[in-house]
Amino acid sequence: MKILVTGGCGFIGSEFVRQAVQRGHQVCVVDKITYAGDLARLEEVFPQISFYRCDINNTEFLEHIFQKEAPEAVVHWAAESHVDRSLLEPSIFLDTNVKGTQSLLDLARRYEVQRFVNISTDEVYGELGREGQFSESSPLVPNSPYSVSKAAADMLGRAYHRSYELPVITVRPSNNYGPWQYPEKLIPVVILKALHGEAIPVYGRGENVREWLYVGDCASAVLTVLEKGRPGEIYNVGSGEERRNIDVVKAILDLLGKGYELIEFVKDRPGHDFRYALNFEKIQRELGWAPQTSFTQGLEKTVKWYLEHLDWVEGKRKFLEDYWKKVYIKEANHTE
Repeated sequence: MKILVTGGCGFIGSEFVRQAVQRGHQVCVVDKITYAGDLARLEEVFPQISFYRCDINNTEFLEHIFQKEAPEAVVHWAAESHVDRSLLEPSIFLDTNVKGTQSLLDLARRYEVQRFVNISTDEVYGELGREGQFSESSPLVPNSPYSVSKAAADMLGRAYHRSYELPVITVRPSNNYGPWQYPEKLIPVVILKALHGEAIPVYGRGENVREWLYVGDCASAVLTVLEKGRPGEIYNVGSGEERRNIDVVKAILDLLGKGYELIEFVKDRPGHDFRYALNFEKIQRELGWAPQTSFTQGLEKTVKWYLEHLDWVEGKRKFLEDYWKKVYIKEANHTE
């Protein structure tokens, strides 16, 4: 199958590209390459793919790509994805996640793609208390600018299926982690700060719960949905591996042989969702997919990868620190 993959230089998108190539698919990658994107993630498969540096809101160039490549399927990973950034700069999230998705849906419709896999997130459901799970029929109650933008993109895809019969399939994965993740998310942040002996900031008391899905398992699930999923359907992709944030932090410190005194509890994030958990029986029952990596195994592999790729991670860390300095200065000036 010839697949156009948006966001293929990102953390999860690049893993999907690598697996798709290994499975024998033809892959065309479209990526703007923002701060979190990196062609290095595709180095091992680059000779086997076609690549275009393109903003998904650049409809003229995007249409040129559709004309030239004639993809049979689109797998749409491209998105702004960090909740903290969305609280500071929500307009960027609306432009990319909502308007960009509409641009792709319009072109997919015009060029009659056979499948459009729209990647959503478990965050569109809102939050849970200590019990329960979200199913595919749970209402969408997003609570951050990021999750609102993803919910809008999610619903746009479903509207195009209903209104125009575009063969859209929606995937809602839980929290991903693993090699190549940009160091603004919890696990790589903890690894890097621990290695530098720096204080590790933990929101509130670290009681918030997430369901952790290894990136390789997520990519394999989306490939399964692409190949076997039914247009118009929604598939939750989870792991059953729930952990409190504080327990994730302590597990990383244990693997690195570092003390818990590095943990520093900080003021909680505005509107911080307490817990996410997915019922993913549907994808198991209908498509035969199941996660293969336990959290313990995945975390060990992740920590090992970062220790072996410190040069790449340190380069990203420098960019991230410079960015946040600018953001905090902007906030301080605005407050005055």
